[in-house]
Amino acid sequence: MSGSASTTAAPSHDRLFGLVRKDHVQRYSTLVVLILMFLLFSVGVDRFLTSQNLLNIAQQISMLTIVGAGLTFGFAAREMDLSVGFTVGLAGVLVPLLLVAGVPLPLALLAGIGAGLVVGCLNAFFVTVIGIPSLIATLASGSILFGINFLMTGGRAIYGGLPASYLWLGQGRVLGIPVLAFFMLGAVLLAWFVMERTVFGRYVYAVGGNQKAAELSGVQVKRYRAAALVVCSLFAVVAGTLLAARLGSGQPNAGERYLLDGLATVFIGMTMLRPGTATVLGTFFGALFIGVINNGLNLMGMDTYIQSIVKGVIILVAVAIVSRSTKLNLL
Repeated sequence: MSGSASTTAAPSHDRLFGLVRKDHVQRYSTLVVLILMFLLFSVGVDRFLTSQNLLNIAQQISMLTIVGAGLTFGFAAREMDLSVGFTVGLAGVLVPLLLVAGVPLPLALLAGIGAGLVVGCLNAFFVTVIGIPSLIATLASGSILFGINFLMTGGRAIYGGLPASYLWLGQGRVLGIPVLAFFMLGAVLLAWFVMERTVFGRYVYAVGGNQKAAELSGVQVKRYRAAALVVCSLFAVVAGTLLAARLGSGQPNAGERYLLDGLATVFIGMTMLRPGTATVLGTFFGALFIGVINNGLNLMGMDTYIQSIVKGVIILVAVAIVSRSTKLNLL
């Protein structure tokens, strides 16, 4: 009888071990890929594993991480903002234009934040009040912003006349560490705290998980969907303001690449930690994933178009590892 009991207990233990192992694969496989890439570049690429280059990576992913942190709110609420790249561009030309015109730096920064608030509120209005799907509404607003950005600048970049205090935000260092890295850290910590430690964050996740159930539980679904879209735009204008300071100029098309890369950071982040769920820490690792790829391939002297192919393949492989074992409910 004791032998019979032991034979029935063994399969149960094996199944439990199998479930635990599968859970760990789902949670950490993409992170393992990131570590392996880091090690390969460290061994195979000169100057990759130097303090200066590691600080460069942190600086390069700063704006991308901030954009991704904002998008995380949208994804958590099951809303996609396709206007973020052009919102980045909006702040990236509006703030320099105001500064060149002699507006004090604090007022110019507030104007940039205000512009982001307006864009976010308009996106939220069309999505939650009019009822247009966020994918379509933000695609349209992005097209409008693209035109506005070029209209404000006449299609030309804004060079010269920017105060040193503004340029320091994007180019300065504190104790040898780029100021942008501190902005990135602050944005990640703030977004993480709001999403993981506040009622607001829990309700956003509830809305994204099951809108009907959240509504029946008394959650004002439209309000949290709208708030998530506003947060997306606010983080985007912060990134755009810092981007212009980093470049030392306002360029109307500088923010366009942050749309696809920003979405990629969230997609990659959704394959780790809590697979299928957008998390701020996952998004940070997603930005680091892209940053390591870009930096390593640049140091190898690889052409830009080849980099795009390699980066796309690596992202597909990373997502495929988890998507085969768990359902990624993106939107």
